[in-house]
This record gives sequence, C-alpha cells and structure tokens, in this order.
Amino acid sequence: MSRGGTFSDEVDATVDDILARVRTEGDAALLDLTETYDGVRPDPVKAPASALEGAADALDADLRGALEEAAANIRRFHEKQVRESWFTEDGDGVVLGQRVVPMERAGLYVPGGTAFYPSSLLMNAIPAQVAGVDEIHLVSPPQADGRPHPLVLATAALLGLEHIYALGGAQAVGALAYGTESVPAVDTIVGPGNAYVAAAKKKVFGRVGIDSVAGPSEIGVLADATADPEFVAADLLSQAEHDERASAILLTPHRPLAEAVQTHVEQMVPGLPRADVIERSLADYGACIVTDTMDAAIDLMNELAVEHLELHTDDPWRTMTRIRHAGAIFLGEHSSEPVGDYFAGPNHVLPTGGTARHASALGVDDFVRTQSVLSYSQKRLNKTGPQIATIAEAEDLQAHAEAIRTRLDRGTDDGPGSKKP
Repeated sequence: MSRGGTFSDEVDATVDDILARVRTEGDAALLDLTETYDGVRPDPVKAPASALEGAADALDADLRGALEEAAANIRRFHEKQVRESWFTEDGDGVVLGQRVVPMERAGLYVPGGTAFYPSSLLMNAIPAQVAGVDEIHLVSPPQADGRPHPLVLATAALLGLEHIYALGGAQAVGALAYGTESVPAVDTIVGPGNAYVAAAKKKVFGRVGIDSVAGPSEIGVLADATADPEFVAADLLSQAEHDERASAILLTPHRPLAEAVQTHVEQMVPGLPRADVIERSLADYGACIVTDTMDAAIDLMNELAVEHLELHTDDPWRTMTRIRHAGAIFLGEHSSEPVGDYFAGPNHVLPTGGTARHASALGVDDFVRTQSVLSYSQKRLNKTGPQIATIAEAEDLQAHAEAIRTRLDRGTDDGPGSKKP
C-alpha cells in the first residue's frame, strides 16, 4: 500500500534549479545541463532528418517488422477511441453542442539512459497522431555521438515523426514546457522517465498538461485453483525486473497455488539477467497473499488498484465484473502482461500507485480538448432571461444580470417581454 511515486528533497531542489535555468537561459542552459548530466553537448540539439533515415535503414529487419505490426495494432485500437463533435437543436432556434479539437503541439519524453523502450514511443506517439495533433516534438537523452539512441531515432522514423531533440532529464521537460530557441513550447507532455523527469512534469503541470506522475511499475494477479503456477510466477517476474521499487503481488484463496508460485519464482530468478533488481523488488514490494475466500481476494485487489491486473480464474470474464479499480485487465492464462506492453493494441501507459481509482490509460482523449458551443436566440432569451438574471443577482454579480436585461430591454416581437423597435 505504500508504493507510489514520491520525490526526495534533493530531487525536488535539483529540479527546481534546472527548470529555473531553462526558463531564463533557454538553449544555453540546455547545452550546459546536458553536458553536466549526459557528458555531451549536442550540436545541433535537433536531430537532422538524415540521422532518422540512417537509423531506420540500419534497423534489424525482424525488429522492424515486429514494430510495424505492433504500431498497426496500436493505431487500430486507438482509432476506436476517436470522439466526434456533436450539435443538437434545442428548439426556439437554439443550438447546443461540443467541439472536439486536437491539441496543437504535444511533447513526448522517451527514456534513453540505462534502457531504451521503442514500445513506449509507439504508445505515446500513436494516440497523438490518431487525435490529429498538428506537431509532435520528441525529446530523448543523447548518446556519446550527441544524438538520441539509434533505436529511438529508427522508431520515430517509422512513425513519420520529424521533430526529435537530443535532450533528457528535467531540462528536456523544461524545454517542452517553456520553450527555448530550439524547442517550441508544447501544450501537453507525456511519457515515462526517472524521478527527475517525473518531478519536473509535476512542477510544470498547469502551464502544460501531463499524462501522469508515474511511479514504479506494478502487477497484481488474482488467481484460483485452476491457475498455472508457472505462468503466474513468470508474469510476476515480468514486472519485478523493471525496478527495485516495482510491485508484484499474487492474491489467491488457494494456498497450494501460492506455495507453488513461490517455488517457481525461486527457481526462475537466478537465471534472469536482472536477478539483483528482481530480488530487491520482491523483498520490498512483492507478496503471495492467501485469503480465506475469493471475495476477500477481490476486495483487497480493488483496494490495491494496481496498474496491471491479471485474472487467472476459471471464469475471468465473470471475475472482471467484480473489479472496480485497475489500470488494465488481462483475462485468462494466455493474456500475459507483456502482450499488452508490446503488441496487442491497448495502451501500456497506465496509472500506478493506486491512482487507478481515478485515472485511466493514456489514449486519444489525452491529446484533444472539448469546447462547449452555444448559439442562443432572442426568443429563448426572452423566456429564460429573467431566471438567468435572478441567479446572477443571488450571487451578487449585478453586471451579469445587466448583460441579460440589456438584451431583454431591446426585445423583439418574437416572444414574451419583447417590444417593437
């Protein structure tokens, strides 16, 4: 229950300083800070088109094919999320409605320090493209050659992205939020990052929109006696390897299953490259919890509100009807969490740290705004104006009331209170 994204005083103070410098010094701060934290001064900050084309040409053919198919799946899924503007006639010549308008500029943060995640680039960029965002600006830390990782450049090229900047950390977030000579200010910033990136996003929220302040990854498995313990163990480890603070939890009323899962975990971990990370993660945030009943297990899982929830039960579709809080739900033993991470189509940018109680997966709606539309007529205003003025006066806002009464005094001959010119 204590899991979540929190920041130390040192992180907060460092990020405050970085954002202040970027805001006042622009590109000069970006270059100095990038040299300090990444050991290189990118010149230019923006990756040239030739770098994207070269990275795409050098991409392994099998990986390219997998990324292209995953991108098609993700695009097809998110196209179903698109909302249309609507208008309705309300009588008396009144028209009410809602416009759905894409954002003008979106900023994407793509990690590039100790790991490179082309899947995250797909998940963040494609909903923005489907939403119709005019400009997508991508930042990612530079490598020794002063450019983002070739896999980031190649994936960006596959998606047709053009604005790629060799910037990482809190300074990249600051550049997207405030704008500099090389990087335009955007309307929203999405994408995962380390504690400094997450803290920076939290601090610039309000000036720009953000997807979330993400904490470490987490998985919850709800299982009964029908579950395969080896599958459950493997899926728990798929999240534990992300981070020492990642959370992996099994809830089941069947003790033999919990014991078998524990045995499989102990057998699997030593052979995994990130065994040290997994062992720390499981020690601090992992558990196999045996409840008295399945009802109790479901109640506890709803309380945890995990990012990824797998249902290994005899009737997962029925079990799902009892789930109120989860970022994404994976039904049945073949719906392993990595299927959603990489390929199926639903977005893998999900609420963490219990925020699934109020937050949702990243999607097309994160890149659009809705605008209310109102076209009133004199006839309707003649009918409702006195009521509007009454409410305004009750709030002691006399100018509001007068804005209505001025029109009623003019009047027309098309309704009550009208007068001929």
